[in-house]
Amino acid sequence: MSTFDLEVFEQTSHHYELRLSAEGQPPRVRGLDRAAVDELLTLVRRDYSTDATAYKVYGAAGLAELGTRLAEFLDGDERWLAPMLAHPAGAVLRISAEQRLRHLPWELLAREGGFLTVAGRAPLLPVRTVGTHAALTGQVAPGNRPLRVLFMAASPEGVEPVLNFEAEEAAILAATRRTGTDLVVEESGSLEGLRFLSRDYGPGHFDVLHLSGHATTAGGQPFFLLEDEYGRPTRATADQLAEAMQGHWPRLVFVSGCLTADAPDGGVFPSMSESLVAAGAPAVLGWALPVGDVSATDFAAALYQALADGGPLDRAVVEARRHLFHERKSSYWHLLRVYADRSPLAPLVTPLHTRGRKRLQVRAADQQFLDPQTQLSRVASRAEFVGRRRVIQRCLRVLRQPADTPGAAQGLLLAGMGGLGKSSLASRLLERVPTHQRAVWYGRVDAIKFRELTSKIRFDSLDQSIEAAALLDNEQVPLSIRLRHLLDVDGPLGDTPCLFVFDDFETGNLDTRDDGSRVLAPAMAEILPALLAAIRDTGSPSRVIITSRYRFPTPVGTTIAVEALETLTPVEQTKKIANLTNLRPESIINPTIRIRAIEAAAGNPRLLDWLDRIIGDANRDVGDATLDVDGLLAAIEGEADKFRRETVLADNLLGSQPLELRRMLAKVNVVELPIPAATVHALHQHPDAARHLQRAVELGLLEEGTDPESREPRYFVSNVLHPLVRPLITDDEHTEACAAAARSLYQLWVLAPTPADGH
Repeated sequence: MSTFDLEVFEQTSHHYELRLSAEGQPPRVRGLDRAAVDELLTLVRRDYSTDATAYKVYGAAGLAELGTRLAEFLDGDERWLAPMLAHPAGAVLRISAEQRLRHLPWELLAREGGFLTVAGRAPLLPVRTVGTHAALTGQVAPGNRPLRVLFMAASPEGVEPVLNFEAEEAAILAATRRTGTDLVVEESGSLEGLRFLSRDYGPGHFDVLHLSGHATTAGGQPFFLLEDEYGRPTRATADQLAEAMQGHWPRLVFVSGCLTADAPDGGVFPSMSESLVAAGAPAVLGWALPVGDVSATDFAAALYQALADGGPLDRAVVEARRHLFHERKSSYWHLLRVYADRSPLAPLVTPLHTRGRKRLQVRAADQQFLDPQTQLSRVASRAEFVGRRRVIQRCLRVLRQPADTPGAAQGLLLAGMGGLGKSSLASRLLERVPTHQRAVWYGRVDAIKFRELTSKIRFDSLDQSIEAAALLDNEQVPLSIRLRHLLDVDGPLGDTPCLFVFDDFETGNLDTRDDGSRVLAPAMAEILPALLAAIRDTGSPSRVIITSRYRFPTPVGTTIAVEALETLTPVEQTKKIANLTNLRPESIINPTIRIRAIEAAAGNPRLLDWLDRIIGDANRDVGDATLDVDGLLAAIEGEADKFRRETVLADNLLGSQPLELRRMLAKVNVVELPIPAATVHALHQHPDAARHLQRAVELGLLEEGTDPESREPRYFVSNVLHPLVRPLITDDEHTEACAAAARSLYQLWVLAPTPADGH
């Protein structure tokens, strides 16, 4: 695309001067009365602001009128637009102007009813130029490899609307599947997390920094809403983001959030996007006004597809905007703004089949969680996984904690009732720690299965692989010593940190005591303590991840952090349902059936998947015939009952527990929210209440999560269990339990609430 430069500046208090120049040609100059400028600014304030309606309507006549006025302002009697539109490949219009004029919606430029920025031929790309320098000088060579994107979504507690950042991540990966994209996700949504990743990967590694979230303005200062350590909202200025990046700016920064390209007070103050360019970023994309979640995702997917294909940055923005306008018919097509210094808007990477182009090294973790019989993945793919944000953040802190820190854990146990997504979470964690190799075992593991380690890990050299195999095969030496040599800094895995995953651990790796508690089976009692101790003794960054329905005693001298999964929250369930063909709101399925299925699933992700398939199969079987609604509802309830029995009644789990423990579950079940331990004790005033609580958690009969405010444990009986435990107490006892819970929670949450900062 050819490049033109437009300068607009105040020459006197009553007169403006406009200069248009193209490379190698003398500039064109003309004057303009201040009254004409003020009239245009007034028109924009009226028709193009957060309070206006025109910008929210696709094809609104008001936008075309405003675009025509902007084109007339630029074109003048000298027809300045003509040379720009004469280039078949289109043109970049770099705009240097005072803030109020820089903030005009140049993306709406229109002639003869057609918008120039989305034109079929010779499209125009307005770029708001910041400064006179270029961060990238000389010839800018694209990387001969797949596109590298650092993706950070910020989703603080209590900030509405909750963004579907998982869908945005999945859409980017799907759009760039052909060429591949190395997408590294910063999961904390914090300045500290951004600082660590920027430092750890070093300058020049990433091509794009993608920040997804909300922006706000206070006192003329734009802020991006990030998260603190506990997920609470915290404001970050452009200078703070720049400090976190430590000068390691990628070629492109996309601040994908409402108002990230909005200049406060009608352009008196610079926008967040402009401020980031001033802080050193070569090019920044942002949204001028509130933008729809779906449209922002669609634009990002189209943009990264073009960039990953090897297209230049300017053309990629044009194509993504056209995608919103022509294909999606999105009313937000004109809100995306480009801010840049004088750096070239050139390709970031080479096309797919360029000679010598590096291959993508990232492997999808879900393909390592295969069912032995069907060889199909048993976990949610990266595109299907939703929610668990706070859980993921806590888990990553455990996995990344240096070995020499007090309380550092060698292992992480993901515990909870069946169907809550423990294995899917483990898969997600593997993808969030791309620096580590992965070794995944499913079900029972003995000495022979454990030796498969050497085939699961990619060693740095063949010699290391041979040495590791020899170590593991040498049964003359205790396993603990062999593993210590394996993980030692000079050993085969000394420079290869690993995540060792034992999935579905309760199958064959745990024995049941007479009292119903679980302990390590003999084979695992040799493997797990030795592996944990080797990690501890060598200070290795490797870690163990275990998924298990049941808890068990931690091997002596080692540390395993426990993260218990809860039923999906309403927000998480909404995101999950949006990914299910037959249960999502726009489905053609009878609403009565949909609602009953969602209620029957009670927030359990696996059960939601099962019921979605049942409904889909039934709909396909009848074809154009009318669905048997009553029959399908009966099938839904039957499947939910089957799930309960397979998940909860396996090994007679519930029935083998003391009656008082089961009655405790029935009492806790009267509350439809997770509750603190004090309320559990208020409901279950029994001498063995603490032991009952501990045992119910160990067996997965009671969900134990973490309260985001107090960071203390909280407990919840899944609604999946409701039909099984409700008959255990009378109606009078049910009423009494409701009253006891209300009194306790009123005392804890109303009269004496826990401060948000925990002090």
